[in-house]
Amino acid sequence: MSRRWAARLALAAGTAAIAVLVVFAGLGSLVLMGVGWAGLVLTAAGGWWLLTHTGWIRALAALLAVAAPLGVLILYTAAGLLWVVLVSLALWALAVSAGRAALVDDTRPGMPERSAGRAQRPFLIMNPRSGGGKVEKFHLAQRARALGAEVVVLDPARRQDVAELARKAVRDGADLLGVAGGDGTQALVAGVAVEHGLPFVVVSAGTRNHFAMDLGLDRQDPSTCLEALTDGVELRIDVGYLHAGDPADRSARRVFLNNASFGVYAEVVQSPAYRDDKARTILEMLPDLLTHHSGARLTVRAGALTKDGPQAVLVSNNPYERGDSAGLGRRGRLDSGELGVLCVGVANAAEATELLLRGGQGRGLTEATAREVVVDADAPVIPVGVDGEALTLATPVRCRLEPGALRVRVPRHRSGVPRAAPPMDWRRVRRLALTMGRTAAGIEAA
Repeated sequence: MSRRWAARLALAAGTAAIAVLVVFAGLGSLVLMGVGWAGLVLTAAGGWWLLTHTGWIRALAALLAVAAPLGVLILYTAAGLLWVVLVSLALWALAVSAGRAALVDDTRPGMPERSAGRAQRPFLIMNPRSGGGKVEKFHLAQRARALGAEVVVLDPARRQDVAELARKAVRDGADLLGVAGGDGTQALVAGVAVEHGLPFVVVSAGTRNHFAMDLGLDRQDPSTCLEALTDGVELRIDVGYLHAGDPADRSARRVFLNNASFGVYAEVVQSPAYRDDKARTILEMLPDLLTHHSGARLTVRAGALTKDGPQAVLVSNNPYERGDSAGLGRRGRLDSGELGVLCVGVANAAEATELLLRGGQGRGLTEATAREVVVDADAPVIPVGVDGEALTLATPVRCRLEPGALRVRVPRHRSGVPRAAPPMDWRRVRRLALTMGRTAAGIEAA
Protein backbone atom coordinates (compact mmCIF):
# COMPACT_ATOMS: atom_id res chain seq x y z
CA MET A 1 0.00 0.00 0.00
CA SER A 2 1.33 3.44 -0.95
CA ARG A 3 1.75 6.16 1.64
CA ARG A 4 -1.04 8.17 0.02
CA TRP A 5 -3.53 5.30 0.30
CA ALA A 6 -2.42 4.58 3.86
CA ALA A 7 -3.20 8.20 4.72
CA ARG A 8 -6.62 7.90 3.12
CA LEU A 9 -7.32 4.72 5.06
CA ALA A 10 -6.31 6.51 8.27
CA LEU A 11 -8.75 9.37 7.62
CA ALA A 12 -11.54 6.97 6.67
CA ALA A 13 -11.03 4.78 9.73
CA GLY A 14 -10.82 7.78 12.05
CA THR A 15 -14.02 9.24 10.62
CA ALA A 16 -15.76 5.88 10.93
CA ALA A 17 -14.65 5.56 14.58
CA ILE A 18 -16.38 8.85 15.40
CA ALA A 19 -19.40 8.05 13.24
CA VAL A 20 -20.01 4.72 15.01
CA LEU A 21 -20.18 6.50 18.35
CA VAL A 22 -22.46 9.27 17.12
CA VAL A 23 -24.86 7.08 15.12
CA PHE A 24 -25.31 4.29 17.68
CA ALA A 25 -24.85 6.21 20.91
CA GLY A 26 -26.18 9.65 19.94
CA LEU A 27 -25.65 12.28 22.61
CA GLY A 28 -24.64 9.44 24.87
CA SER A 29 -21.36 9.26 22.95
CA LEU A 30 -20.12 12.25 24.94
CA VAL A 31 -21.01 10.45 28.14
CA LEU A 32 -19.23 7.31 26.91
CA MET A 33 -16.06 9.27 26.19
CA GLY A 34 -16.24 11.02 29.56
CA VAL A 35 -16.67 7.74 31.42
CA GLY A 36 -13.74 6.22 29.50
CA TRP A 37 -11.39 9.12 30.26
CA ALA A 38 -12.43 9.09 33.91
CA GLY A 39 -11.65 5.38 34.07
CA LEU A 40 -8.18 5.96 32.60
CA VAL A 41 -7.45 8.78 35.06
CA LEU A 42 -8.52 6.70 38.07
CA THR A 43 -6.55 3.68 36.84
CA ALA A 44 -3.37 5.75 36.39
CA ALA A 45 -3.80 7.40 39.79
CA GLY A 46 -4.35 4.02 41.43
CA GLY A 47 -1.24 2.66 39.75
CA TRP A 48 0.89 5.57 41.00
CA TRP A 49 -0.37 5.25 44.59
CA LEU A 50 0.20 1.48 44.37
CA LEU A 51 3.87 2.06 43.53
CA THR A 52 4.53 4.88 46.00
CA HIS A 53 2.75 3.64 49.14
CA THR A 54 2.65 0.62 51.39
CA GLY A 55 0.13 -0.90 53.76
CA TRP A 56 -3.58 -0.11 53.56
CA ILE A 57 -3.06 2.74 51.07
CA ARG A 58 -1.41 0.31 48.63
CA ALA A 59 -4.30 -2.12 49.10
CA LEU A 60 -6.86 0.59 48.33
CA ALA A 61 -4.81 1.77 45.34
CA ALA A 62 -4.71 -1.76 43.93
CA LEU A 63 -8.48 -2.01 44.37
CA LEU A 64 -8.95 1.31 42.55
CA ALA A 65 -6.62 0.30 39.68
CA VAL A 66 -8.71 -2.85 39.14
CA ALA A 67 -12.17 -1.45 39.91
CA ALA A 68 -11.94 1.63 37.66
CA PRO A 69 -11.59 -0.16 34.29
CA LEU A 70 -13.95 -2.94 35.44
CA GLY A 71 -16.56 -0.36 36.39
CA VAL A 72 -16.28 1.31 32.99
CA LEU A 73 -16.87 -2.03 31.24
CA ILE A 74 -19.90 -2.75 33.46
CA LEU A 75 -21.45 0.65 32.66
CA TYR A 76 -20.88 0.18 28.93
CA THR A 77 -22.42 -3.32 29.08
CA ALA A 78 -25.44 -2.16 31.10
CA ALA A 79 -26.11 0.53 28.51
CA GLY A 80 -25.89 -2.04 25.71
CA LEU A 81 -23.10 -0.05 24.08
CA LEU A 82 -20.03 -2.15 24.81
CA TRP A 83 -19.89 -3.36 21.19
CA VAL A 84 -20.08 0.25 20.00
CA VAL A 85 -17.07 1.20 22.09
CA LEU A 86 -15.07 -1.85 21.01
CA VAL A 87 -15.79 -1.25 17.31
CA SER A 88 -14.92 2.44 17.65
CA LEU A 89 -11.65 1.63 19.43
CA ALA A 90 -10.72 -0.94 16.78
CA LEU A 91 -11.36 1.60 14.01
CA TRP A 92 -9.34 4.23 15.86
CA ALA A 93 -6.44 1.81 16.31
CA LEU A 94 -6.55 1.10 12.56
CA ALA A 95 -6.57 4.84 11.86
CA VAL A 96 -3.51 5.50 14.02
CA SER A 97 -1.63 2.49 12.60
CA ALA A 98 -2.36 3.47 9.00
CA GLY A 99 -1.52 7.11 9.72
CA ARG A 100 1.87 6.27 11.17
CA ALA A 101 2.58 3.96 8.25
CA ALA A 102 1.78 6.83 5.91
CA LEU A 103 4.22 9.13 7.68
CA VAL A 104 7.18 6.76 7.52
CA ASP A 105 9.76 8.10 5.10
CA ASP A 106 10.65 5.11 2.96
CA THR A 107 13.51 7.05 1.35
CA ARG A 108 15.44 7.46 4.61
CA PRO A 109 18.92 6.04 4.01
CA GLY A 110 20.23 3.22 6.13
CA MET A 111 23.65 3.00 7.71
CA PRO A 112 26.45 2.91 5.10
CA GLU A 113 27.98 -0.51 4.55
CA ARG A 114 30.95 -1.80 2.60
CA SER A 115 31.96 -5.23 1.41
CA ALA A 116 34.20 -7.25 3.70
CA GLY A 117 36.54 -10.09 2.94
CA ARG A 118 36.40 -13.43 4.68
CA ALA A 119 38.13 -13.54 8.06
CA GLN A 120 41.07 -15.93 8.18
CA ARG A 121 41.12 -16.56 11.95
CA PRO A 122 37.75 -15.66 13.47
CA PHE A 123 37.30 -16.17 17.21
CA LEU A 124 33.89 -16.50 18.86
CA ILE A 125 32.83 -16.67 22.50
CA MET A 126 29.54 -18.45 23.19
CA ASN A 127 27.49 -18.48 26.38
CA PRO A 128 25.45 -21.71 26.57
CA ARG A 129 23.07 -20.23 29.16
CA SER A 130 22.03 -17.19 27.11
CA GLY A 131 18.58 -17.08 25.62
CA GLY A 132 17.51 -20.27 27.34
CA GLY A 133 20.17 -22.39 25.65
CA LYS A 134 20.17 -21.11 22.06
CA VAL A 135 23.82 -22.04 21.55
CA GLU A 136 23.00 -25.72 21.89
CA LYS A 137 19.53 -25.54 20.34
CA PHE A 138 20.85 -24.07 17.07
CA HIS A 139 24.19 -25.95 17.15
CA LEU A 140 26.03 -22.64 16.94
CA ALA A 141 29.44 -23.89 18.08
CA GLN A 142 29.49 -26.73 15.54
CA ARG A 143 28.33 -24.47 12.71
CA ALA A 144 30.90 -21.79 13.52
CA ARG A 145 33.74 -24.32 13.66
CA ALA A 146 32.63 -25.72 10.30
CA LEU A 147 33.12 -22.20 8.91
CA GLY A 148 36.69 -22.08 10.23
CA ALA A 149 36.15 -20.20 13.48
CA GLU A 150 37.80 -20.94 16.80
CA VAL A 151 35.06 -21.18 19.40
CA VAL A 152 35.21 -21.00 23.20
CA VAL A 153 32.03 -22.15 24.94
CA LEU A 154 31.89 -20.63 28.42
CA ASP A 155 31.67 -22.93 31.42
CA PRO A 156 28.40 -22.18 33.28
CA ALA A 157 29.92 -23.53 36.51
CA ARG A 158 32.57 -20.82 36.83
CA ARG A 159 33.01 -17.15 36.11
CA GLN A 160 35.30 -16.34 33.18
CA ASP A 161 36.76 -13.03 32.04
CA VAL A 162 35.45 -12.76 28.49
CA ALA A 163 37.46 -9.62 27.77
CA GLU A 164 40.68 -11.40 28.70
CA LEU A 165 39.69 -14.40 26.56
CA ALA A 166 39.25 -12.03 23.63
CA ARG A 167 42.60 -10.30 24.26
CA LYS A 168 44.39 -13.64 24.40
CA ALA A 169 42.77 -14.61 21.09
CA VAL A 170 44.07 -11.37 19.55
CA ARG A 171 47.57 -12.12 20.83
CA ASP A 172 47.28 -15.55 19.21
CA GLY A 173 46.43 -14.01 15.84
CA ALA A 174 42.61 -13.69 15.70
CA ASP A 175 41.50 -11.22 13.01
CA LEU A 176 37.80 -11.11 14.00
CA LEU A 177 36.00 -11.31 17.36
CA GLY A 178 32.41 -12.40 17.91
CA VAL A 179 29.92 -13.21 20.65
CA ALA A 180 26.91 -15.49 20.91
CA GLY A 181 25.45 -14.30 24.17
CA GLY A 182 23.78 -11.45 26.01
CA ASP A 183 24.20 -7.71 25.50
CA GLY A 184 26.59 -7.37 28.45
CA THR A 185 29.00 -9.98 27.09
CA GLN A 186 28.79 -8.40 23.64
CA ALA A 187 29.79 -5.01 25.04
CA LEU A 188 32.85 -6.39 26.83
CA VAL A 189 34.20 -8.17 23.75
CA ALA A 190 33.28 -5.25 21.48
CA GLY A 191 35.50 -3.05 23.65
CA VAL A 192 38.44 -5.36 22.90
CA ALA A 193 37.61 -5.25 19.18
CA VAL A 194 37.71 -1.44 19.31
CA GLU A 195 41.06 -1.49 21.14
CA HIS A 196 42.64 -3.54 18.34
CA GLY A 197 40.68 -2.21 15.37
CA LEU A 198 39.21 -5.64 14.58
CA PRO A 199 35.79 -6.43 13.12
CA PHE A 200 33.12 -7.68 15.50
CA VAL A 201 30.32 -10.20 14.87
CA VAL A 202 27.06 -10.43 16.81
CA VAL A 203 25.22 -13.75 17.03
CA SER A 204 21.71 -13.16 18.39
CA ALA A 205 21.76 -15.89 21.04
CA GLY A 206 20.73 -13.67 23.96
CA THR A 207 17.32 -13.16 25.50
CA ARG A 208 16.43 -9.66 24.33
CA ASN A 209 19.04 -9.10 21.61
CA HIS A 210 18.59 -5.32 21.56
CA PHE A 211 21.81 -4.66 19.67
CA ALA A 212 21.11 -7.45 17.18
CA MET A 213 17.65 -6.00 16.52
CA ASP A 214 19.06 -2.57 15.70
CA LEU A 215 21.56 -4.20 13.32
CA GLY A 216 18.70 -5.89 11.48
CA LEU A 217 19.77 -9.41 12.43
CA ASP A 218 17.44 -12.40 12.64
CA ARG A 219 16.58 -12.85 16.32
CA GLN A 220 14.55 -16.01 15.77
CA ASP A 221 17.33 -18.01 14.12
CA PRO A 222 20.76 -16.92 15.42
CA SER A 223 22.55 -19.34 13.10
CA THR A 224 21.89 -16.94 10.19
CA CYS A 225 24.21 -14.43 11.89
CA LEU A 226 27.15 -16.75 11.17
CA GLU A 227 26.83 -15.88 7.48
CA ALA A 228 28.78 -12.74 8.38
CA LEU A 229 31.89 -14.93 8.60
CA THR A 230 31.74 -15.89 4.92
CA ASP A 231 29.50 -13.37 3.14
CA GLY A 232 29.40 -10.21 5.18
CA VAL A 233 29.37 -6.44 4.93
CA GLU A 234 30.83 -4.02 7.43
CA LEU A 235 29.13 -1.19 9.31
CA ARG A 236 30.82 1.54 11.33
CA ILE A 237 28.98 1.85 14.65
CA ASP A 238 29.24 4.41 17.44
CA VAL A 239 30.37 3.18 20.84
CA GLY A 240 29.33 4.60 24.20
CA TYR A 241 31.73 4.85 27.13
CA LEU A 242 31.20 5.36 30.84
CA HIS A 243 34.00 7.19 32.66
CA ALA A 244 33.99 6.97 36.45
CA GLY A 245 36.34 9.23 38.35
CA ASP A 246 39.27 10.61 36.32
CA PRO A 247 38.14 10.98 32.66
CA ALA A 248 41.77 10.79 31.50
CA ASP A 249 42.13 7.27 32.88
CA ARG A 250 41.13 5.10 29.91
CA SER A 251 41.44 1.93 31.98
CA ALA A 252 38.53 3.09 34.16
CA ARG A 253 36.05 3.36 31.31
CA ARG A 254 33.35 0.83 30.42
CA VAL A 255 31.86 0.24 26.96
CA PHE A 256 28.12 0.19 26.38
CA LEU A 257 26.52 -0.71 23.06
CA ASN A 258 22.90 -0.16 24.11
CA ASN A 259 22.42 1.97 27.20
CA ALA A 260 23.34 2.84 30.75
CA SER A 261 20.58 3.29 33.31
CA PHE A 262 20.68 5.26 36.56
CA GLY A 263 18.19 5.68 39.37
CA VAL A 264 15.26 3.45 40.24
CA TYR A 265 15.97 0.50 37.94
CA ALA A 266 19.69 0.47 38.73
CA GLU A 267 18.96 0.61 42.48
CA VAL A 268 16.47 -2.27 42.35
CA VAL A 269 18.65 -4.69 40.38
CA GLN A 270 21.52 -4.11 42.82
CA SER A 271 19.46 -5.59 45.65
CA PRO A 272 20.61 -9.12 46.69
CA ALA A 273 16.93 -10.12 46.94
CA TYR A 274 16.15 -9.13 43.35
CA ARG A 275 17.27 -12.40 41.74
CA ASP A 276 15.25 -14.55 44.15
CA ASP A 277 11.99 -12.58 44.12
CA LYS A 278 11.88 -9.80 41.53
CA ALA A 279 8.25 -8.72 41.96
CA ARG A 280 8.38 -8.55 45.75
CA THR A 281 11.70 -6.70 45.76
CA ILE A 282 10.40 -4.11 43.30
CA LEU A 283 7.21 -3.50 45.31
CA GLU A 284 9.20 -3.17 48.54
CA MET A 285 11.80 -0.75 47.17
CA LEU A 286 9.80 1.45 44.79
CA PRO A 287 7.89 3.57 47.36
CA ASP A 288 11.05 4.97 48.96
CA LEU A 289 12.92 5.26 45.65
CA LEU A 290 10.13 7.08 43.79
CA THR A 291 9.59 9.53 46.67
CA HIS A 292 13.35 10.11 47.19
CA HIS A 293 13.28 8.67 50.71
CA SER A 294 16.09 6.32 49.72
CA GLY A 295 18.65 6.08 46.97
CA ALA A 296 20.92 8.79 45.64
CA ARG A 297 19.49 12.06 44.33
CA LEU A 298 20.71 12.46 40.76
CA THR A 299 21.66 15.50 38.72
CA VAL A 300 21.98 15.19 34.94
CA ARG A 301 23.81 17.55 32.59
CA ALA A 302 23.46 16.95 28.86
CA GLY A 303 24.46 19.88 26.69
CA ALA A 304 22.18 22.80 27.58
CA LEU A 305 19.93 20.54 29.69
CA THR A 306 20.30 20.29 33.45
CA LYS A 307 17.85 18.06 35.27
CA ASP A 308 17.80 17.84 39.07
CA GLY A 309 16.29 14.92 40.94
CA PRO A 310 14.98 12.60 38.20
CA GLN A 311 13.89 9.21 39.46
CA ALA A 312 15.32 7.36 36.46
CA VAL A 313 17.79 8.23 33.72
CA LEU A 314 18.57 6.30 30.55
CA VAL A 315 21.60 7.24 28.44
CA SER A 316 21.68 5.38 25.13
CA ASN A 317 24.24 4.84 22.40
CA ASN A 318 22.25 6.84 19.80
CA PRO A 319 18.71 7.95 20.66
CA TYR A 320 15.74 5.62 20.69
CA GLU A 321 13.00 6.29 18.18
CA ARG A 322 9.67 7.70 19.30
CA GLY A 323 6.42 6.37 17.94
CA ASP A 324 7.59 2.78 18.27
CA SER A 325 4.49 0.77 19.18
CA ALA A 326 6.65 -1.65 21.12
CA GLY A 327 7.98 1.16 23.30
CA LEU A 328 11.62 1.94 23.84
CA GLY A 329 13.91 -0.66 22.35
CA ARG A 330 14.67 0.35 18.78
CA ARG A 331 17.18 2.80 17.34
CA GLY A 332 16.87 3.76 13.70
CA ARG A 333 20.60 4.46 13.43
CA LEU A 334 23.72 3.55 15.35
CA ASP A 335 25.97 6.10 13.65
CA SER A 336 24.38 9.48 14.42
CA GLY A 337 27.27 10.53 16.68
CA GLU A 338 24.95 11.47 19.56
CA LEU A 339 23.85 9.97 22.85
CA GLY A 340 20.16 9.77 23.63
CA VAL A 341 18.98 10.93 27.07
CA LEU A 342 15.68 10.14 28.78
CA CYS A 343 14.94 11.50 32.25
CA VAL A 344 11.84 10.41 34.15
CA GLY A 345 10.72 12.54 37.06
CA VAL A 346 7.12 11.98 38.17
CA ALA A 347 6.20 13.87 41.32
CA ASN A 348 2.55 12.92 41.81
CA ALA A 349 -0.46 11.02 40.49
CA ALA A 350 -1.39 13.88 38.14
CA GLU A 351 1.93 13.69 36.30
CA ALA A 352 1.72 9.88 36.15
CA THR A 353 -1.76 10.20 34.64
CA GLU A 354 -0.53 12.75 32.11
CA LEU A 355 2.21 10.37 30.95
CA LEU A 356 -0.35 7.60 30.45
CA LEU A 357 -2.97 9.72 28.67
CA ARG A 358 -0.45 11.42 26.39
CA GLY A 359 1.21 8.20 25.32
CA GLY A 360 4.49 8.62 27.20
CA GLN A 361 4.71 12.40 26.78
CA GLY A 362 4.33 15.00 29.48
CA ARG A 363 6.05 16.94 32.22
CA GLY A 364 7.40 13.76 33.75
CA LEU A 365 9.54 12.82 30.74
CA THR A 366 12.46 14.85 29.40
CA GLU A 367 14.30 13.92 26.20
CA ALA A 368 17.57 15.23 24.82
CA THR A 369 20.58 14.34 22.69
CA ALA A 370 24.19 15.22 23.47
CA ARG A 371 27.78 14.22 22.79
CA GLU A 372 28.48 14.02 26.53
CA VAL A 373 26.22 13.39 29.52
CA VAL A 374 27.33 13.80 33.14
CA VAL A 375 25.36 12.06 35.88
CA ASP A 376 26.23 13.29 39.36
CA ALA A 377 24.68 12.49 42.73
CA ASP A 378 24.70 13.35 46.41
CA ALA A 379 26.56 10.07 47.02
CA PRO A 380 30.18 9.07 46.30
CA VAL A 381 29.09 5.96 44.38
CA ILE A 382 25.88 5.02 42.59
CA PRO A 383 24.47 1.84 41.02
CA VAL A 384 24.44 1.76 37.21
CA GLY A 385 22.92 -0.77 34.84
CA VAL A 386 25.22 -1.13 31.82
CA ASP A 387 23.72 -3.19 28.99
CA GLY A 388 21.87 -5.23 31.59
CA GLU A 389 24.89 -5.68 33.91
CA ALA A 390 24.67 -4.27 37.46
CA LEU A 391 27.69 -2.11 38.40
CA THR A 392 28.60 0.42 41.09
CA LEU A 393 30.56 3.46 39.90
CA ALA A 394 32.12 6.50 41.51
CA THR A 395 30.45 9.86 40.81
CA PRO A 396 30.36 11.85 38.69
CA VAL A 397 29.81 9.37 35.85
CA ARG A 398 30.57 10.77 32.40
CA CYS A 399 28.93 9.19 29.36
CA ARG A 400 30.67 9.85 26.06
CA LEU A 401 30.40 8.66 22.50
CA GLU A 402 33.14 7.62 20.11
CA PRO A 403 31.64 7.89 16.61
CA GLY A 404 32.30 5.02 14.21
CA ALA A 405 34.67 3.29 16.62
CA LEU A 406 33.35 -0.26 16.15
CA ARG A 407 33.58 -2.27 12.93
CA VAL A 408 30.55 -4.57 12.95
CA ARG A 409 30.36 -7.33 10.37
CA VAL A 410 26.84 -8.49 9.51
CA PRO A 411 25.41 -10.86 6.87
CA ARG A 412 25.04 -9.29 3.45
CA HIS A 413 21.43 -10.44 3.30
CA ARG A 414 19.48 -9.83 6.52
CA SER A 415 15.97 -8.93 7.54
CA GLY A 416 16.79 -5.26 7.98
CA VAL A 417 15.96 -2.75 10.67
CA PRO A 418 12.19 -2.29 11.03
CA ARG A 419 11.33 1.36 10.58
CA ALA A 420 9.81 2.86 13.70
CA ALA A 421 6.66 4.83 12.91
CA PRO A 422 6.77 8.54 13.79
CA PRO A 423 4.31 10.15 16.22
CA MET A 424 0.90 10.86 14.73
CA ASP A 425 0.40 14.19 12.98
CA TRP A 426 -3.13 14.34 11.61
CA ARG A 427 -2.44 17.52 9.62
CA ARG A 428 0.35 15.81 7.69
CA VAL A 429 -1.81 12.71 7.19
CA ARG A 430 -4.63 14.86 5.80
CA ARG A 431 -2.29 16.73 3.46
CA LEU A 432 -0.82 13.46 2.21
CA ALA A 433 -4.26 11.89 1.71
CA LEU A 434 -5.48 14.85 -0.35
CA THR A 435 -2.34 15.09 -2.47
CA MET A 436 -2.76 13.62 -5.92
CA GLY A 437 -0.39 11.87 -8.29
CA ARG A 438 3.35 12.22 -8.18
CA THR A 439 3.34 15.08 -5.68
CA ALA A 440 2.38 12.59 -2.93
CA ALA A 441 5.91 11.26 -2.84
CA GLY A 442 7.30 14.74 -2.24
CA ILE A 443 4.79 15.98 0.30
CA GLU A 444 7.30 15.84 3.15
CA ALA A 445 9.49 18.36 1.41
CA ALA A 446 6.63 20.87 1.24
